[in-house]
Amino acid sequence: MSETQLTAERVQELSEDDLHALCEATDAAILDGGGFGWVNPQGLKTLSRYFQGVMLVPERQLFVARHDGVIVGSAQLVRPPRNNEAQAMAASLMHFHIAPYARRFGLGRKLLDEIVQCARAMGYQLLNLDVRETQDRAIALFRRAGFEQWGTHPGYAIVGGRLVRGHYFVMRLQEQSRVVHQVSEENSRSDAGVVGASARPLTLYPAIDLKDGACVRLRRGEMDDATIYSDDPGAQARQWCIAGFRWLHVVDLNGAFAGRSANVDAVRRIVANATTPVQLGGGLRDMEGIAAWLEAGVTRVILGSVAVKNPELVREACRAFPGRIVAGIDARGGQVATEGWAEVSDMQATELGLRMQDAGVAAIIFTEISRDGMLEGLDLEQTAQLARTVSIPVIASGGVGSLDHLAALKRVAQDAPGIEGVVVGRALYDGRISPREALEVLA
Repeated sequence: MSETQLTAERVQELSEDDLHALCEATDAAILDGGGFGWVNPQGLKTLSRYFQGVMLVPERQLFVARHDGVIVGSAQLVRPPRNNEAQAMAASLMHFHIAPYARRFGLGRKLLDEIVQCARAMGYQLLNLDVRETQDRAIALFRRAGFEQWGTHPGYAIVGGRLVRGHYFVMRLQEQSRVVHQVSEENSRSDAGVVGASARPLTLYPAIDLKDGACVRLRRGEMDDATIYSDDPGAQARQWCIAGFRWLHVVDLNGAFAGRSANVDAVRRIVANATTPVQLGGGLRDMEGIAAWLEAGVTRVILGSVAVKNPELVREACRAFPGRIVAGIDARGGQVATEGWAEVSDMQATELGLRMQDAGVAAIIFTEISRDGMLEGLDLEQTAQLARTVSIPVIASGGVGSLDHLAALKRVAQDAPGIEGVVVGRALYDGRISPREALEVLA
């Protein structure tokens, strides 16, 4: 007998079979009394229109749970709208449900963990949710996962003619987030146990660097020293998603040097084939280009050279797309490099990090160019220094060549909790590191 397959993932498109299964699971959850605002089943036609509409809303990401490949539950991660700058640090979890016939397999926790990991990797500091008091199993799950109940609404909903209370929960996603919250000393110690740095997994971002439509890796950022690993970026994206990675890190190398997107078709194929969030950098120098890629399905954009040369654009982008702008800080010997690493400025990486934090970016990707593609290990000292200087997540990059390098980063992250993850390229493509072992080390 084959082993039951239990999975949770973000979906960006739904097949007809997926849509039917999702609608069936939703109606079953509604009949059971939870997961949605509806109190009566809506049927295939209404729910199909609803979920097709969800897929079109940029601020909503749909996650599903599967039992042997069949969708049996879902939830939505909702980002704040552009005009809500004051709450740009918080995302919301909505419409969380597992169909009654698929419970007791642990799919609820698997789905919840997937969403929390995604929200954390996107740089959000808080994840909010609210739930009817009658949903005992869901409330117990949220509490076990580390959500804190902070309030109760006495008139949250009317179900069956009866007024039902609702409970409000929040989870702090970043250890370094500065949240003012009145709790007792005992609760504070408990919270620290939930999100302590030593227990916090790091995210591994497999790199897909694009040159002339192919997946390549450079040595020390030199375009003339590139190794081609795949001529099918879409297939490479699928491969990394199947391997279990929760994010894809894509860089348009031609675009970085040209100052505008160059590998457009390749990036579109990656987005179309990815079942995980995609962050994209390289050649993004204006609001039009930033907006175009975010609307095309890219989850976050990485701004590099423009962060030095046009910081006002970074501020404007952060205001327009809260939580979706990342700063790429590339340094050579601690000094910031720009224009596809071809130029080195007089600015220190820590100084630029503080400026980008002030501009409102969700995270910083820090690369020491002299180590990139050399497989000799990360610059842990510079990475930790930057992570201790800023209060937003820092993603390490440049030089990972072995599992020992990842383990070393994990140890450093215990004392520098601002380190959120790591970008790995050549070592994965060369087979020096297997995806399974890498994910285990960082878990």
